[in-house]
Amino acid sequence: MLTKSMSTMLRRLRKDDGAATAEYVIATMAAVGFAGLLVVIMRSDQVRGMLTDLVERALTFAG
Repeated sequence: MLTKSMSTMLRRLRKDDGAATAEYVIATMAAVGFAGLLVVIMRSDQVRGMLTDLVERALTFAG
C-alpha cells in the first residue's frame, strides 16, 4: 500500500510540465547549429562567388 508521501512523489514524477520547455530548447539549439553551419558555408569563396554570379545574372536579366 502506498503512503501519502509516496503517492505525492509518484504524482510529481509523472508530471511533464517542463517537457515543452525542453522541446523548445532542443529546437532552438538545432536552429542555432543550422545557422552556424550556414555562416561557415557562406564564408567560403566558392559559395560567395556563386551567389555573386547569381545576383549579377538576375540583375542583368531584369535590367
